[in-house]
Amino acid sequence: MDTLHQIELWADRHHPRWIDFIRIALGLFILYKGVTFISNTDELMNLIREMDIGFFHMALAHYVAFAHLVGGILIALGLLTRWAVVVQVPILIGAVFFANMDSRFLSVTNSGEFGISLAVLILLLVFLIYGSGKFSLDEYMKNHPNA
Repeated sequence: MDTLHQIELWADRHHPRWIDFIRIALGLFILYKGVTFISNTDELMNLIREMDIGFFHMALAHYVAFAHLVGGILIALGLLTRWAVVVQVPILIGAVFFANMDSRFLSVTNSGEFGISLAVLILLLVFLIYGSGKFSLDEYMKNHPNA
């Protein structure tokens, strides 16, 4: 636990302010994907069904949509950012390693979903380390405990 605390302290001291705008954009993008999943539930169900995970595809589809909706809002606002990221990481690992694995893997004809999924996963790991930053509700609540 001491190591995690040291990483958090280091990240708080070395957090560039411009990265907060990337966090907000990432949160809005994840929220957009959640809305897209809600509006195209059949497509999401087919994608999950192709991964052949058994009869849990309905529960997984609901988890993905709900986690993206709530997690995207939390990440964009900078509220409980690390917790929201922890919930997103398994979804993006699944997207990178399972949903985008097909015969066109890393090919020019791929629709770009692999690259987007990988970039979002990398950004999530960055914000798992850096946290929410100065322009966030977490920072506001830390500086104004009685507000």
